[in-house]
Amino acid sequence: MGVSNEKDGSRISFWFLKFWAFGFSALTFLWFSSNSKSGIDTSRTYIYVGNHGSFLDAVALVLCIPQTFSPLGKIERLKVPVFGWIYKRLVVMIDRCSRESRDQSVAELRRNLNGGQSILIFSEGTMNKTKSLLNPFYDGAFRLAIETQTPIMPFAIFNSKEHLPRTDSLLLYPGIIKMEFGNVIETAG
Repeated sequence: MGVSNEKDGSRISFWFLKFWAFGFSALTFLWFSSNSKSGIDTSRTYIYVGNHGSFLDAVALVLCIPQTFSPLGKIERLKVPVFGWIYKRLVVMIDRCSRESRDQSVAELRRNLNGGQSILIFSEGTMNKTKSLLNPFYDGAFRLAIETQTPIMPFAIFNSKEHLPRTDSLLLYPGIIKMEFGNVIETAG
């Protein structure tokens, strides 16, 4: 498959996912708000970096980021029925137990950035299952930003844990999940 076909397939899969996210939002009475309209230049390529506290973050990201992006995600999610098929087409997968997989993932992220595709990395490395606001950050996203001279677009997702508690993954509480984008952090120079 050529690069153009792969990009078209990813774009189609991404818009299908966006459509699904709108439907999910409506059916669950979960609404997502953000300030993304105020400062994201969709003609630029970014490394989106932020927190991860709930499975609902994926819905928030798809609905609130105003451009297509390739997230870094763990390979175990491929096993989820239907979702795994879409996941395979959109996500740069990583097996965190394999040094070779980590290196391949970084190379693929770098190729995406060089091709003009924004990427997304949860800087905590995994979903935060603690009561702390944030876990310590890994430096991979920041090293990649410096190496590729790609600006970082920081974000924070608020209260997603309250709407889908880790104690009961089938219990959704309706309401508004808020996502805020910070000022772009330039890395050129």
